[in-house]
Amino acid sequence: MKYTTLPNTDLKVSKICLGTMTWGNQNTEAEGHQQMNYALEQGVNFFDTAELYSVPASPETYGETERIIGTWFKKTGNRDKVILASKIAGGGDYTAHIRKGGINKKNILEAIDKSLERLQTDYIDLYQLHWPNRGVNVFGTRDFPLATANSEVENYEEILETLNDLVKQGKIKTYGLSNETPWGTMKYIEAAKKLNVAKPVTVQNSYSLIHRGYEVGMSEVSMRENIGLLAYSPLAQGVLSGKYLDGNKPKGARGTLFPRFIARYMGDGSLDAVRKYEVIAKNNGMTLSELSLAFVNQLPFVTSNIIGATKMSQLKENIGSIHINLSEETLKEIEEVHAAIPNPAP
Repeated sequence: MKYTTLPNTDLKVSKICLGTMTWGNQNTEAEGHQQMNYALEQGVNFFDTAELYSVPASPETYGETERIIGTWFKKTGNRDKVILASKIAGGGDYTAHIRKGGINKKNILEAIDKSLERLQTDYIDLYQLHWPNRGVNVFGTRDFPLATANSEVENYEEILETLNDLVKQGKIKTYGLSNETPWGTMKYIEAAKKLNVAKPVTVQNSYSLIHRGYEVGMSEVSMRENIGLLAYSPLAQGVLSGKYLDGNKPKGARGTLFPRFIARYMGDGSLDAVRKYEVIAKNNGMTLSELSLAFVNQLPFVTSNIIGATKMSQLKENIGSIHINLSEETLKEIEEVHAAIPNPAP
């Protein structure tokens, strides 16, 4: 395994992060435990979850993934071997079953205590804001949501003061953002300077071969402000494994069970790009999944690459991508496809 540190901290994390959002829905508790055991054996010490999980979000599965991680901590005693990341859910209809009001002091204090209880721990290493209070163009929305832009304001200072208090209390080690924009990230940096508190250390945003929008603005923020990307959906919800090509609907696959989650990655441009990347992978003796993950692993602004799997075979392949080094020629071939079909999935 390869390691780095969360920026501006002494927290050493694996370049591969274990994503967990299927546990409690597509995966059982026993399977979640099996995945954590294997990941830790392979040197993966960084696990990412959220109070919202499992996904799709529902009242029945709210907090279930955190609960599964908590029972594993209790069973194995491995809490001190893991850098644990979780998130407070943002507002909106999608989370009406959790609470109302978005992210504010009251809701942060409620959410952190419930997460700690489910996780059976007294601290979370990296606590993240799952998405902004204001409307932004994420989750398949390509363009800026002009209709809501003037009516929504972020309570940056209140949020930062609350998170800083949680650090002082020892409930969290540090904090990060998620599904954030360059403007929003810089607002948090600006507010942190004003309050003389720590700035965010990471941003967890979507990034893959068919969705490289992070490079437009956010990558510069990452590198100049030392805020690392935790890349999620590096396989575009499985589309970059190639398993959905030619109309295939594999039994039990996420895109088969919940097609709306992969819809944003299934346009004609995306599928055309996936086919071209698959050819590059085959010509270089690797699977499309390995090529896709290895590309993300080597990016200078990526702190960790969040992989997820429902099957152990997928997990082994995904973690194994850390050992693949792409040649300059392979990277050139990837860039030629990107130039011809840039960012086909929003």
